[in-house]
Amino acid sequence: MIVSATFSQPDRATLAERWQALEARSEGSFFLGWTWVGAWLDSYGVRPDLLAVTDAAGQDVALALVGHAMQPRLLGGIATLSLNQSGDPQADRPYVEYNGLLTEAGRETEADAAAIAALTRRRDWRALTLSGIAPDSPLLGLPARRRNRIDVSPVYQVDLDAVRAADGDYLSLLSTNTRSQIRRAMKDHGGPLPDVAIGGLDDVTPWLEEMAVLNGGRHADNAWDDAGFRGFVGTICARGLSSGAVQLLRFTDAGGVVGLLVNFVHRGVAMNYQSAFAAPRTPKDKPGLLCHTAAVGHYAVRGLSRYSLLAGKDRYKQSLATCEESLEWWVLERFSPRLEAEALLRRLLKRPASA
Repeated sequence: MIVSATFSQPDRATLAERWQALEARSEGSFFLGWTWVGAWLDSYGVRPDLLAVTDAAGQDVALALVGHAMQPRLLGGIATLSLNQSGDPQADRPYVEYNGLLTEAGRETEADAAAIAALTRRRDWRALTLSGIAPDSPLLGLPARRRNRIDVSPVYQVDLDAVRAADGDYLSLLSTNTRSQIRRAMKDHGGPLPDVAIGGLDDVTPWLEEMAVLNGGRHADNAWDDAGFRGFVGTICARGLSSGAVQLLRFTDAGGVVGLLVNFVHRGVAMNYQSAFAAPRTPKDKPGLLCHTAAVGHYAVRGLSRYSLLAGKDRYKQSLATCEESLEWWVLERFSPRLEAEALLRRLLKRPASA
């Protein structure tokens, strides 16, 4: 069947209706679902273009949002499109992963080809940002002067089938050192893993406020210091809790709170999106490891297939993982005198595109 692709800016209600209708026929990631997309649009008030691939009857085959912004570069601003992002660093703080087109199942090949052709026809950009895409994403086939891979990140995961096969003994699947750290922390907390409470709608505001306090001053450029980001997390929790697409977990023991997690649950995979942990009670205490270990047990007994720590190169994620995959961040560039000069300057200075 012949498909075509166009750009438009439908009103919010129409966009929601079309997106959710296609989502019901898609096998897309959580980050391409309306729980994420709607919360992001409403939290930041951005208005990216809608890229729609439709069939001859006008039915949506694939959808994506495309932001347009002047992005700062080494020699000045460059007109840049961003897939399912706005191009504004503040509005893109939620950090999309498993990015791509929301596509009707079974029609990926024709949808990708039509989307690539539509993006190629646009003449108002010189760079295209593809954040958090699969390494084999067909969108990387878009014609370009240069393809710069900005980053590759592991996505560390726990195979919950393996945990169940080990009769629930998750620690037996980990390294000797990690097992020792977790057992020592359990001893510091009085023995067992912390209790897990599942938050409801009434818990969203107080528990997220608690997370903001626990995360305060932990590191530079802390997302939890940003009111817009806190609003986004609150919105996505409020909208996703009732369906189970979002879970808010709080971990406690006799000594009080140990930590909190905001997790997404999609197609049998639980994904840890945000976390906050109490201060260590002893020099060798590991409250984060305790909470994630308890979360693994929580999801294993509920029959899920994976517990994902999402993208990130943190050592603790690697320590907790039993398997992994990867995501990539790319910028595709067209010919531009400014970008040609930048590329030459980077070669002379031996400065990579990611710098």
